[in-house]
Amino acid sequence: MENQHGYAPQAMRFLLKLLLFSALLSLLIKYAAPFLWIRATATNVLIMVLSPTMIMATVLLWRVPRQK
Repeated sequence: MENQHGYAPQAMRFLLKLLLFSALLSLLIKYAAPFLWIRATATNVLIMVLSPTMIMATVLLWRVPRQK
């Protein structure tokens, strides 16, 4: 289902990169986290859970004025 601009291969490459990054991050968390000595507190959990969302929101909001 490829159109004239090669969108399908580009999307597949992006998804493959995303899958690879996710797998590497998962392995890093599983095997390197015990050596980081981060205590399991409610504050640390909130930071870890909310930081990706806040980073993405910041990046997307930063790009809005540039698109106009």
